Amino acid sequence: MKNTSLRLLSLLVVLAGLIAPGHAQDGPGNSFSQTLSKLLRGGDAGAPTAPGQQPETQRRVPFGQAEVQLSFAPLVRETAPAVVNVYASSTVQVRSPFMGDPFFEQFFGRSQMPPRVRSSLGSGVMVDQSGVIVTNYHVISDADEVKVALADGREFESEILLKDEALDLAVLKIKGSEPFAAVRLGDSDLLEVGDLVLAMGNPFGVGQTTTSGIVSALARSHIGVSDFGFFIQTDAAINPGNSGGALIDMKGKVIGINTAIVSRSGGSIGIGFAIPANMVRAVVDAALSGADTFERPYFGASFDPVTPQIAEALGMARPVGALVREVAEDSPASRAGLKPGDVVTAMDGADVQHPDALEYRLATHPVDEDGTIQILRDGKNTDITIRLERLSEGEAVNPTLIDGRGPFAGASVADLAPRLAQRLKLPLNRKGVVILDVDRRSPAASVGLRPGDVIREVNGLEIDRADTLLRVARDDSRRWRFAIERDGRILQQTLRF
Repeated sequence: MKNTSLRLLSLLVVLAGLIAPGHAQDGPGNSFSQTLSKLLRGGDAGAPTAPGQQPETQRRVPFGQAEVQLSFAPLVRETAPAVVNVYASSTVQVRSPFMGDPFFEQFFGRSQMPPRVRSSLGSGVMVDQSGVIVTNYHVISDADEVKVALADGREFESEILLKDEALDLAVLKIKGSEPFAAVRLGDSDLLEVGDLVLAMGNPFGVGQTTTSGIVSALARSHIGVSDFGFFIQTDAAINPGNSGGALIDMKGKVIGINTAIVSRSGGSIGIGFAIPANMVRAVVDAALSGADTFERPYFGASFDPVTPQIAEALGMARPVGALVREVAEDSPASRAGLKPGDVVTAMDGADVQHPDALEYRLATHPVDEDGTIQILRDGKNTDITIRLERLSEGEAVNPTLIDGRGPFAGASVADLAPRLAQRLKLPLNRKGVVILDVDRRSPAASVGLRPGDVIREVNGLEIDRADTLLRVARDDSRRWRFAIERDGRILQQTLRF
């Protein structure tokens, strides 16, 4: 009896192989395939499906050659030509270990060490046939020269249209005699956990590589790679060199830019992060409009996370949302009626789990168009209409470059204002002078000054405006004493320069 059953089962398998090539996918009427699938898995072919239970045919073993050979190859052929390699090089001035020491300067002077050339390798993706490429900021940061190599072996010099350190995104442009292969940006808000994705790039410089996986999580924050906090998490293998490459969905669209991994060894362990395509689209649009940095729409409010203690005090079932900490005067937030103590729980129909999620929604919302945020106030949910604003000409940031021989030379500074404070994630009503940029070859860089530092005092004088700092920085003093604010702490430094 047992031998007879085995012969019957073998016959059914042979018949399935003969029939299936013409029926690669079972339809409602293909009862033979459905029955055979259940028999092969040991199920009861005639057992009815219980109410609310998914039909068994949605999960089954593959039938025939056509299904066994299903492949991502057509999708890769369509999108891979748009993925490029990005080579960045820069000349770095090395500071002498004796600089600033009066004893050694007495004998050796203030001579500089020979400069060194530093290079980096990453990936990018062509998002427009005119030659517009998106990559990560950290791939091309401080680069003097950026070259792009296409999948067909051609190399081009590139122009940096825009770079934004806070978002870790950069937009490049190359020129050619004919349209380039490009892939469109998708709608990352339509992603769900479990969706299939492909990661494309140039890991470890071995050449263009494609890996597959799923979307493991959405809206990941606090991963420590940039100020941006709304990442797509995937288990598709991402390694060093993949940065700036494309995360592709099953429709052949870019739904993310691969940016970072969690790893103890330096290689992939299945936890990678990508910047959503909707954020990338906003940055690309800004670059094509002529901006050299992405200016977030102005809202005029700052937020804190909702802790379990705050949620309990407000009568919330779960600690989610963004707690309004501060509202700037005469801002879109104040005109909309937002108040400190309100909790923003949703925007434009999308749940807000934490402040980073709200900042993402605000950054990708069209300027000068109405939006809706849902807030919790006095135990009641209320909808508020908001309208974000762009920076007007009268409120544009006018940086001042500090010159002279002092420790601030080479720093670009500006007076603090609510809009600038929002961009730098500083208290909105704070006054003072903030560092916007530091030339990496300058004295300011050699003493450790960074963008975002707020200069409070220099040689006993309070610094309230950029022109005050410019005047003080031109002194011929050899001894400098100054205080800066960084990450909420006051740092004091005294040195001879």
